[in-house]
Amino acid sequence: MSEMEKPWAQGERRTVLAHHARTPLPGSVDKGPLAADERVSVTVVLRRSGTSELETHVERLASQKPHERAHVTREAFAEKHGASLDDLAALRRFADDHGLTVERTHQAAGTAVLSGPPEAIRRAFGVELRWFDHPNGAYRSYAGEVTLPESVAPLVEAVLGLDTRPVARPHFRLRRRAEGEFEARSQSAPPAAYTPLDVAKAYQFPGGLDGSGQCIALIELGGGYDETSLAQYFASLGVPAPQVVSVSVDGATNQPTGDPNGPDGEVELDIEVAGALAPGAKIAVYFAPNTDAGFLDAITTAVHDPTHKPSIVSISWGGPEDSWASASIAAMNRAFLDAAALGVTVLAAAGDSGSTDGEQDGLYHVDFPAASPYVLACGGTRLVASGDRIEQETVWNDGPDGGSTGGGVSRIFPLPSWQENANVPPSANPGAGSGRGVPDVAGNADPTTGYEVVIDGETTVIGGTSAVAPLFAALLARINQKLGKSVGYLNPTLYQLPEKQVFHDITEGNNDIANRARIYQAGPGWDPCTGLGSPIGVQLLQALAPSGEAPQP
Repeated sequence: MSEMEKPWAQGERRTVLAHHARTPLPGSVDKGPLAADERVSVTVVLRRSGTSELETHVERLASQKPHERAHVTREAFAEKHGASLDDLAALRRFADDHGLTVERTHQAAGTAVLSGPPEAIRRAFGVELRWFDHPNGAYRSYAGEVTLPESVAPLVEAVLGLDTRPVARPHFRLRRRAEGEFEARSQSAPPAAYTPLDVAKAYQFPGGLDGSGQCIALIELGGGYDETSLAQYFASLGVPAPQVVSVSVDGATNQPTGDPNGPDGEVELDIEVAGALAPGAKIAVYFAPNTDAGFLDAITTAVHDPTHKPSIVSISWGGPEDSWASASIAAMNRAFLDAAALGVTVLAAAGDSGSTDGEQDGLYHVDFPAASPYVLACGGTRLVASGDRIEQETVWNDGPDGGSTGGGVSRIFPLPSWQENANVPPSANPGAGSGRGVPDVAGNADPTTGYEVVIDGETTVIGGTSAVAPLFAALLARINQKLGKSVGYLNPTLYQLPEKQVFHDITEGNNDIANRARIYQAGPGWDPCTGLGSPIGVQLLQALAPSGEAPQP
């Protein structure tokens, strides 16, 4: 937080809240200020006590085997690491003084939602909100610095929701067709489509397990699911339908659009892949607006949920690191740290637009939230398999039109200690800096070898790294069930395991779709296309089990 201060109305001295500046999206048209009677909601992230202690605790967990870990309970976390009652009281006074309403507070997450008219927002945060038109949809934003009274500023880490541009996109791809048929490929011809059960067989998911006793949280920023479609799908696979519940966050609800090409494709893909492979688990779907505030509130709601108590959070949405405000990334990364302390494994798709993550600036980018060191980043492969035998598996790269797995080196997060021996290359960007390598793991994602699913009643084939996050979520649900406890923060552990015994090493292909320069190339060991590789489920379970208690397939 900057020490710079500004005079304000009525002699109030204010402090600039750093890392909140936003510039309009290219192609935006300023349509003027908000109407005086509009209602605006923002999420305020408060400071927390014991942050360094929490980070130390997570480092200690990372050094232990999963069965040795003693995770913090949700109740203890709220008491020890949540926002202080004094800070919450001070925030309420601030809201009252500036004409805002405290809609709700979340002590464990350290957040509060404030609402009020635009003029009250201006007085409280020092910015004028304006509407902008954009080809992808209207959004509100602001110019200038976000400021707070100097008496309140030390309590606040971030204010999210002042800007409502979409921060993430779903990472799924429909299979392309040519003259009514699936596109022919020059490599080994794959089957017409795989079901999740086929993919699980190829990856040797441990049998006799269904995820019972676990809850998989799915974060969704649009669309919805149709219960009839889900019932139809699970019946077609011959597996029992899982319990699926929807959770509303910030007013968003389960609202199917009826368009399989829209966000419904993401929502139902996530549910059907996770549910088919872990039908005994509860699937909790957290619907939130596609804004930085909505995304954060969905994650904190899921991670700290005392009702459904997810042990796994799967995220198939994201965007390039540089498209986020720094304050938003920091707030979300803090939520992922919470998850690690609580024993909740967070997985995120690494993106479907190759090593540039879809940016057109000539640089290389990785996707967030996959880039967070507390998140298990899931990349994509092209899988050709027969039963439990993998005939060929390469990096998913179908070029500019068909997509490619995301991956590369973070420009924001430093190289974690647990990746120091993974031979993460320097960034391909000018300056060749080091950073967190993405992804960590990979799985079938090429739409040509995609997943047969039912979306809005229509049978279709979908790929994308979106499918890999729920695939791994289901595998971990089975593993948690067998071990009798959550494996939790898994990243450091995976990099210490005998790689060739628990992963299929992907050594062929690259993820450059901009100019085929092959900046990031697959090779032996970890690489910035497919990470450690695709899973050998039974072997991974055995590696995570206590010594001498290795379960059999």
